[in-house]
Amino acid sequence: MRLEFLGAAHEVTGSCHYLQVGDTTLLVDCGMEQGADIYVNQDIPVNAAEIDCVLVTHAHIDHSGLLPLLYSRGFRGKIYATTATTELCNIMLKDSAHIQMFEAEWRNRKAKRAGKPLVEPMYDMDDAMGVLEHFIPCTYEEKIKISENITIRFIDVGHLLGSSSIEVWAQEDGKEIKLVFSGDIGHGNKPLIRDPQYIKEADYVIMESTYGDRVHQNPPDYAKELARVCRETFQRGGNLVIPAFSVGRTQEMLYFMRKIKTENLLPEYQDFEVYIDSPLAVEATNIFHKSVEECFDEEARELVGKGINPIGFPGLKTAITSDESKMINFINKPIVIISASGMCEAGRIRHHLKHNLWREDSTILFVGYQVPGTLGNHLLSGAKEVKLFGETIEVRAHIENLAGISGHADQPHLLKWIEAFEKKPQRVFVVHGDDKVCDHFAQLVEQDTGIPSIAPYSGDIYDLLTNECIAQGSREMTQKKKKDTRMVSNVFARLVAAGERLMAVIRKCEGRPNKELGKFADQINSLCDKWEE
Repeated sequence: MRLEFLGAAHEVTGSCHYLQVGDTTLLVDCGMEQGADIYVNQDIPVNAAEIDCVLVTHAHIDHSGLLPLLYSRGFRGKIYATTATTELCNIMLKDSAHIQMFEAEWRNRKAKRAGKPLVEPMYDMDDAMGVLEHFIPCTYEEKIKISENITIRFIDVGHLLGSSSIEVWAQEDGKEIKLVFSGDIGHGNKPLIRDPQYIKEADYVIMESTYGDRVHQNPPDYAKELARVCRETFQRGGNLVIPAFSVGRTQEMLYFMRKIKTENLLPEYQDFEVYIDSPLAVEATNIFHKSVEECFDEEARELVGKGINPIGFPGLKTAITSDESKMINFINKPIVIISASGMCEAGRIRHHLKHNLWREDSTILFVGYQVPGTLGNHLLSGAKEVKLFGETIEVRAHIENLAGISGHADQPHLLKWIEAFEKKPQRVFVVHGDDKVCDHFAQLVEQDTGIPSIAPYSGDIYDLLTNECIAQGSREMTQKKKKDTRMVSNVFARLVAAGERLMAVIRKCEGRPNKELGKFADQINSLCDKWEE
């Protein structure tokens, strides 16, 4: 029984862990790396076609975004996730494929003019649609037997609609080991969704540490703070532009905007308009409406019970088509624009930044964590100019950060989560944090709880039966610039993956009737003869 760390080891994004229990192989999360590449991540140690299943903690792209790539390389197993995560992935993975295909097309137009080689997106819409057929929706707190030797259960962790910690009971050589993968832990008291649920026992815990070195400020009255920023911006005659994740953060912003309206916190601008410029955010908002009973907290359910839409209000507008998005920038009055992506790395937000960053009267308000190396992080760090669509834009707009709005638990809340284990685990593995934060938080966990804790690197492998590290990955830091994960030539890789999938299928055919095996061999040889010609 072995656990190998692949992604988000001494890094914040790209979560991926490989677990082998007897003959069963699975991944916990399969996320896309975002921002700067600090360490070279170890590849999945087996062919994608040999992976039996994937467990997904939640729908954010840094936890689910490489599932279509896994499919393109031959994966055809089952993907287990909560019902809300399944529905959110249905829109987020298609959106991710669309963005990659669009940007590949845009870059290829430039490449043709410059005589440069063309590129392929990492995966396309067919891959996204294909992998979505393999999702199995699960309910919270229900034990699910996924193989003869593995049982799982999803526990609400309060980070995002449908987000979960995952309990895994694994049996090998007559011994049962329980693992808990924390997923991204919420800090509680969030609008709409429930507080994190705690788990009482585990042999091994794999937990995140995004804010393992920070203490969130006492949360302000977010509605009043938003009203202040709106007032100051509108008085200058500018727009308030909010880069926000389409799923989770956008809906929270709508919740607070509704409060501003219903509590009359902005009486001089009662009729101000809020534009959601993201088809994904609009679809995600509809999924929030469908998840009231399973995921909403008591306050939100009470509002719904009274017939009040917690995230709807007069003056809320949506932009679905590209033409509707473009028209927003021709509105001749101050407005609020909520658009994705939340770190300004892709999507429609970049167009709104292009139209507003140079304006002294506008405000760019950040409401979420900005990974180092992203455009959002550069702006928060005081960049005087940035490049958008090949054009240098001078930053004159007011740049603000709404402190305390975070989907991640801070250090005290992370410690509270791990201290809730009544049966002390044999070891805690600290992942999903900045390079130094992982080590710092691992030391803090061991100091406060007495549980042996370590921050593994990508490629580190642990034997869970003996609690020993049996292989170490590289500790060498990369000097490469941010990887462009969207623009890699993928056609030949897809062909190789298809061949590897064929070999995986062949190995599974052992023991079948000779007549069937002979027919299969003839079909393969016929195909080879065709391509050798």
